[in-house]
Amino acid sequence: MPFKHNACRRHCICKMKFKVTNWAEYEAGLRQRGSLTLWMTPEARSSWQPPKRTTRGGQPRYSDLAVETALTLGLVFGLRLRQTEGFITSVLKLIGLDLPVPDHTTLSRRASKPRMPKKRHDDRMPQKGPVHILIDSTGLQVYGAGQWLEEKHGAKSRRGWRKLHLALDADSGDIIAQVMTDQDAGDASQVEPTYDAVINHSPDAAVVIPPRANAVDRQDADLSSQRDRHIATINADGRMQWQAATGYGKRSLVETAIGRYKSIIGRRLRARSFSAQQTEVALGCAVLNRMLDCARPKSARCNKATV
Repeated sequence: MPFKHNACRRHCICKMKFKVTNWAEYEAGLRQRGSLTLWMTPEARSSWQPPKRTTRGGQPRYSDLAVETALTLGLVFGLRLRQTEGFITSVLKLIGLDLPVPDHTTLSRRASKPRMPKKRHDDRMPQKGPVHILIDSTGLQVYGAGQWLEEKHGAKSRRGWRKLHLALDADSGDIIAQVMTDQDAGDASQVEPTYDAVINHSPDAAVVIPPRANAVDRQDADLSSQRDRHIATINADGRMQWQAATGYGKRSLVETAIGRYKSIIGRRLRARSFSAQQTEVALGCAVLNRMLDCARPKSARCNKATV
């Protein structure tokens, strides 16, 4: 990584500075993120009530749209389930709509169902042309004392953390796919062998994955695979030159998205069950995409780092 190569002379390297070129538009969008103006379309009002059930069982009182809307607003404004119930009730009363509000028990139970939420990222995928996708993962803490009890009193906490895997569109900055696993699942377990999966889907696609430090260049290889070419380039020119040539530095965009998720949504999961935590993460990613639609900064570098 670059910081390892420059560790001994970091004090001589100027920090890169950037300037937001669309500050007026960006500032207005940031204010819009906190706006309480809500629009209920006729389609949303008609879908608030659940459709009649045609199979055996009781008739639900609230549709998935009503539950998802309540959970989303509670996540955006940092409300617990009871406060979310009161918030939705007051908002519907202010706009003069006589709609049933899901209670906190219903929100907790319905959030754990696999079909919630129905929000998908398919509309974020470009319809035509190649897509530059960045993939990374991060850890999210599970609600509880956890590490503090272990460090302070030596108590072993059963609460651990979850791992959030994100796929980001490098051009738009939108999260186009996400999945959450437990802390023991590795990154490679969520996809097939990456080179084979990508090449079988798009033979002309470029896969930029840094080889291991102990990767061996096969002497009899004809460099037909991308992995072999990466290893040969690193051995010939060094890892830093390989990163610059392949554009590996764009990986910082998905790291920025992870930082954005933790600063806006939070570093800790509020839900207790694993299925409800998956719903919380899916709603959090959808909220971030909506916020990016409101405000998206355009930055330009002010100076260049010199030694």
